[in-house]
Amino acid sequence: MTEDTRDPSSMHTPVLLERCVELLAPALDRPDAVVVDATLGMGGHSERLLETFPDVTLIGLDRDPEALKLAGRRLSRFGERAVLVHAVYDEIAEVVEDRGFPGVDGVLFDLGVSSLQLDEAERGFAYAQDAPLDMRMDQSAGETAASVIATAPEGRLRAIFERFGEEPLAGRYARAIIAAREQEPIERSGQLVEVLQQATPAAVRDQRHPAKRVFQALRVEVNAELTVLERAIPAALGAIRTGGRLVAMSYQSLEDRIVKRALAARSRSTAPAGLPVELPEHRPEFRLLTRGAEQASETERETNPRAIPVRLRAAERIRETS
Repeated sequence: MTEDTRDPSSMHTPVLLERCVELLAPALDRPDAVVVDATLGMGGHSERLLETFPDVTLIGLDRDPEALKLAGRRLSRFGERAVLVHAVYDEIAEVVEDRGFPGVDGVLFDLGVSSLQLDEAERGFAYAQDAPLDMRMDQSAGETAASVIATAPEGRLRAIFERFGEEPLAGRYARAIIAAREQEPIERSGQLVEVLQQATPAAVRDQRHPAKRVFQALRVEVNAELTVLERAIPAALGAIRTGGRLVAMSYQSLEDRIVKRALAARSRSTAPAGLPVELPEHRPEFRLLTRGAEQASETERETNPRAIPVRLRAAERIRETS
């Protein structure tokens, strides 16, 4: 077996790195602080946090064993300060408790598909490269995209493309896939792209790649990304101690909507309308640290194209719940 010599620091440029550190700094610049990188990836954000805050313990979560291996190599110099765990980020509360921490001071989410998964063609995430239709972030478990394409009825395919890809041609694409798979199995990304291109009106093909939204939708479905995220954000907020902060970066509107709703719900008063005095138990638990969603600077978008769609939101816990 050949030795894996890949350098994770050269494979990925972390998005909004300095802004993430800036937002988390007031919560982490204290003795014995604990931060969770809920989407470890190749460890770029984690490395900077461990370098910047020498007293911090970092818990890094990732469902992708390949990412954990690469990040582990990158973060090995930090010894026991870097605790890496094979887990999906909706397991954050259980992981924190199992490691003996009563709570955490910071949580970072860098959502969506990682550079590692996009850049390795054999993972099947990229529609521009022909590869087996896998798309699982954890290749040791779960249903592949090829399995979804092979077994899902037309109605389910249409619903996946509509809900998770916001694809206006969802019905047309679902019908085309059903017809194509009756002729031969659709097992590779190149085959699926060809089916989608043939089903797309010429005017639409000139405007955008027919596969972009369908591939996003399949990836979200295969990895249950939105379902997991809907559990993960409240779980993370619940694990944060007073003065602690959450930073979340989203790359598509469906993710950002979930983050926005969860932060808004915990950052407003729950007092009934007309109550003359706001009781302590009705006061907001969090305060928002960003005005709306922040975007990367023009300079960063030019130098790192993966920063183009990012939307960052952050909040700080200001009150404990009973």
